[in-house]
Amino acid sequence: MTDYLKFPDSRLMSWPPVGVPDVLAPSPQPLSIMHPVNIPEKLFVAALDPLVPLGIAGVYTVIVKTLSAYNRANGKKPWAISKTRIFNAFVVLHNIFLAVYSAWTFVAMVGVMRRSIYSPFGPDGWAGTADSFCRIQGPPGLGNSIYYNDTAGHWDSLSTEAQVTLENGLPSSTQPGRLWNEGLAYYGWIFYLSKFYEVIDTLIILAKGKPSSTLQTYHHAGAMMCMWAAMRYMSAPGWIFAYFNSFIHSLMYTYYTVTAFGVKVPLFMKRSLTTLQITQFFLGGGGAFVHTFIHYIVPMTVVTSKASPPAEPATTSILSAAADALDMLQQQLRGVPSDAGIETQNTLQPCIVTPGETFAIWLNVIYLTPLTYLFMSFFVSSYVKRSNAEKKKLGGKNAAPQLNVTLAEKAGWDAAKDVSKVYNGESEAKGKSEKN
Repeated sequence: MTDYLKFPDSRLMSWPPVGVPDVLAPSPQPLSIMHPVNIPEKLFVAALDPLVPLGIAGVYTVIVKTLSAYNRANGKKPWAISKTRIFNAFVVLHNIFLAVYSAWTFVAMVGVMRRSIYSPFGPDGWAGTADSFCRIQGPPGLGNSIYYNDTAGHWDSLSTEAQVTLENGLPSSTQPGRLWNEGLAYYGWIFYLSKFYEVIDTLIILAKGKPSSTLQTYHHAGAMMCMWAAMRYMSAPGWIFAYFNSFIHSLMYTYYTVTAFGVKVPLFMKRSLTTLQITQFFLGGGGAFVHTFIHYIVPMTVVTSKASPPAEPATTSILSAAADALDMLQQQLRGVPSDAGIETQNTLQPCIVTPGETFAIWLNVIYLTPLTYLFMSFFVSSYVKRSNAEKKKLGGKNAAPQLNVTLAEKAGWDAAKDVSKVYNGESEAKGKSEKN
């Protein structure tokens, strides 16, 4: 077994994170459809200043809460601009833009993953796969990663060959083979910026006279902070957000575009989209969380001193002597002293190595907790309600196991639908109207 799950070192849980490396900008590349612009290093770094997402999220929250209160006080009447052709055209173009952009990001991330992730059926097995997911800097190959040693305050590697690739003490921005340079730095940063643009969704809802739900405001503000943390601290699970979320958004905004043209979407497609939205939260949060506990074995070749062997009898064969001479020649060619030996030592490596990466992971987990709780509450409520109704039909008898599975499936659909309603402010609006 080459992969393990164990608790992380306590030093990784020090928050706010200290001793973190400066973020590394992507290198310029030839322009193409998949790389339409190069990101200036100063802009890349400046956008990841914590004041940027904190400031934008704060202003967004204040504006949304203020306009939501105005809409309620105004009887939830649509704004005049929402009835114009320009507004309708803008909504359609907005949805088309985000659908195309999300699909573009997803296709790009598929390429990033294909070029970076090693198959568990390769020569390095699951350890090679874990290494390619966990370590996002340095040359490819098990044990060749470059990671930040926060206790020593510099970039380091188990491999002497990988250490040679450091440029002024930093990982090379042109070294291919791992997630960051293969595109996570580039597409992840643009995806981070897209979280700011997506708040237009809320402004469209407000312009139609509807108040924005607390959950929706929380979702957009939280997404800004989570994506910021993943990029600023170069956290390995950052690929999960860019990969899965871009896929879901490509479907979601395509659905919005189609419905904007008055096309009726079949119920099963709407239900499937809602289920996928909820599923991505569970998979994304769980996938990021497990990174904290993953450890894997890296076999490293080391040079050791060896004692002089006892004198061999005179009957030693010529072939044995020749083999020893050849081995000595090979060691000298590799720069190994003739009185040294070579052996393989297994080194246990953690997936996550800096407090910054850990902070980004836990911020994402904390962000998803309210949504998970809300879903589970709706699920339990729906399942109990459906189970009791079925029990009455059976005259007080418990339902068969197969029927319980069906009830659980329907309860899951109900929960996903209810979360979607809360997210879009429908249940909140309903509750307000019932009080009035």
